[in-house]
Amino acid sequence: MTPAEKTKIEGKPRRQAVMPGNAPGRDRYHEATGGRKTAKARVYLFAEGTGIAVNDRDYRIYFRLPKHQAEIIAPLDVAKLADRVRVSVHVKGGGIHAQAQATRNAIAKAIVLFDPESKKRLRRMGYLTRDARMVERKKYGLKKARRAPQWSKR
Repeated sequence: MTPAEKTKIEGKPRRQAVMPGNAPGRDRYHEATGGRKTAKARVYLFAEGTGIAVNDRDYRIYFRLPKHQAEIIAPLDVAKLADRVRVSVHVKGGGIHAQAQATRNAIAKAIVLFDPESKKRLRRMGYLTRDARMVERKKYGLKKARRAPQWSKR
């Protein structure tokens, strides 16, 4: 029995894989994902329009600190696309700082899909590299990842 016949019997709708070139309206935007610690960001970069929306809000409202706002705009400034594209971001997980860095990483990846010639500049600035550092897990018998319980000789 093929998987398609099996799903017909079980009554579940079968999801069809859509290739990027075959999807209707797929050439209107470029999609990329980025991450930092446990924060994940998905970015949609549109060729028409301007502005940056994070979780359906303006990025200046979602990221209040100026350093986070500057982090998000940095890849657009390096590629000289700040006033030529519209960016929609869905970000979740982690803290606000990790979310800002995940968003920066995803925007940089989407820019490379939109304008491959900017890849070298973005790579040099370090925006395309995902920071792989994660929190070390807690081990049994310890209070934290490495912190042992206090020990007394007598």
